[in-house]
Amino acid sequence: MDRGMPGSASRGRLTVEVRHQGASVVVTPEGELDHHTADLLREPLEQGVEDGYNRLVVDCSRLEFCDSTGLNVLLGARLKAEAEGGGVHLAGMLPVVARVFEITGAEAVFTVHPDLDSALANVAEA
Repeated sequence: MDRGMPGSASRGRLTVEVRHQGASVVVTPEGELDHHTADLLREPLEQGVEDGYNRLVVDCSRLEFCDSTGLNVLLGARLKAEAEGGGVHLAGMLPVVARVFEITGAEAVFTVHPDLDSALANVAEA
């Protein structure tokens, strides 16, 4: 992905769209997030924090699969965003993805919202 956000990038089984909404970066991965595609999500999340957007919203409603590598990308983004006084909000997780967060206990360290609208409303209040 080029460094000129917003935009989108694709690598086989994963497409990532990026847009700005107020003081937040909204990142929407679509497809399968695994060790082959993780960098495609890592890059815009890290770039968002580097560009001063410490509030990251990940719209998971089109994410069909997430393995431990994908989970680690999100955990890493969370640490970087929190170091800058922000955070990562996850929205609209499908049951198959939510299960990974439940099994690993990662759901306890993220703010999870039922959909993108509620995540954006919550982030706007912060």
